[in-house]
Amino acid sequence: MRKLFLPILIIVFTIVCTTVSCKKKKDKDAIKNTSVSVDKPFDSIQVKTFFGKYPKLKNYQTDVEKLYRKHRFHYIWFDKDGLNEFAGVLYNKVNNLSQEGVQTVIPYKEKLDAIYDNPEDIQKANLDIELLSSALYFFYTKKVYDGIDTKKIKEIGWYLPRKKQSYVSYLDSLLINPSLINKDEKGVLKQYYLLKDVLHEYREIQKKGGWKTIALDPSVKSYKPGDSAAAIAQIRNRLFITNDLSQDSKSPEYDSELATGILKFKKRSGNTINKTILPEHIKYMNVSVADRIKTIMVNMERCRWISNDITKSKELIVVNIPAYELTFFRDGKPALRSKVVVGKAMHKTVIFSAPMKYIVFRPYWNVPASILKREILPAIEENPNYLEEHDMEWKDNYVRQKPGPENSLGLVKFLFPNSNAIYLHDTPSKSLFGQEDRAFSHGCIRVAKPKELAYAIMKNDKNWNPERIETAMNSGEEYWYTLKNKIPVYIGYFTAWVDAEGIIHFYEDVYNRDETLAQLLFDK
Repeated sequence: MRKLFLPILIIVFTIVCTTVSCKKKKDKDAIKNTSVSVDKPFDSIQVKTFFGKYPKLKNYQTDVEKLYRKHRFHYIWFDKDGLNEFAGVLYNKVNNLSQEGVQTVIPYKEKLDAIYDNPEDIQKANLDIELLSSALYFFYTKKVYDGIDTKKIKEIGWYLPRKKQSYVSYLDSLLINPSLINKDEKGVLKQYYLLKDVLHEYREIQKKGGWKTIALDPSVKSYKPGDSAAAIAQIRNRLFITNDLSQDSKSPEYDSELATGILKFKKRSGNTINKTILPEHIKYMNVSVADRIKTIMVNMERCRWISNDITKSKELIVVNIPAYELTFFRDGKPALRSKVVVGKAMHKTVIFSAPMKYIVFRPYWNVPASILKREILPAIEENPNYLEEHDMEWKDNYVRQKPGPENSLGLVKFLFPNSNAIYLHDTPSKSLFGQEDRAFSHGCIRVAKPKELAYAIMKNDKNWNPERIETAMNSGEEYWYTLKNKIPVYIGYFTAWVDAEGIIHFYEDVYNRDETLAQLLFDK
């Protein structure tokens, strides 16, 4: 029986190889049979015929028709020597979509492979290859630069504006200079490319086995410098793998070297920066490398939805909800960073943008109808003096809180009028900013540094100086000021972000949005 096994295996292997070879030969023969002259335009009706033959590319028919109307139905992927340089570049790009954080099925991949196994064999223009290349170009650009469509992202609560892109003219530039496709082009947010680099790093970590789960003794409440435990050696190894430590001494002692790594780890994970290791920090470290890769890919997708044009604004305010952080940019550089409190899960802060137009000093708080019904009225029924005790009053048919340091909006608010009734404001509840999880509000955004934000915004306004801002916040009645220059405010949602030093930050998915997006993003 053993003597028969080897000949049978050779025969089976030969049949398989012959079948694959015949299929590729059949594909190439079909290609050769439709070769025509590159100098002659083709009949426009052939575009419709092509998409009938390749239905998986039907979504790109309108773009392909627009492209060839512009080129008067002349071939663009062939020259006198056969397929041009960019055709090969495009094939490599499509074949390596995973590097772009895209997980999808490439339509008609076998046919593509048959063509590009030996592209030099195709020396004459071929209509199937021509239209296949054009359709795949739009497949690639839509996947890498656009992402999922606008309707779907609105359904999952993302209302930041998207800039419509045209890839017809862009193709002309790529045909002239194919290397442009490897540059940070088409107005994609620069953060996309930073995440792409980190994606490569984490996949390399995954290839090496990732990291092991850290075992935590349930009786242990925390680890502090000077403590010794097997788990500390595991923590050390985990931080070494993700470059929070430059070496792994394997020591079970919580020493100064590990403390340095813990501080670095906490800075990029949105935790309170101290040397204490809590169970929740270990839980964070135990998130698998596969899940971190998934998070990076999800946030690369979010980057596709934002035009890089926003970074050209002279002044810009960005709030990242999962990071609980506000950044005020001037001339492209951070001028101020501040912790923020955002809406709790029941009252999610909406993802949108609008121009800031007003700053209001010593504001009244007009109690929203929902809070009035659910909280204030029951409180009044229980305690008739509730309004007086909380410095509130009836105004027409609603309740408002008078200006002052105990006002729920604090001493200043920043308005960017919108249908969501969301704005930035001060708060008397300063202690909340000391917590790691800061989702407590009814949807509006509380700012830890409101006075500093007012200084930054009005720095170049001759009508204001720090002394006048201080006075407006601490005395007098409510005062509205109209800003001379409207400032774009972007409220976004990124659970992974690479900072200016190239360090990746992962934040808690506070509204559980990542999995919903992942289900839309990854082809089954």
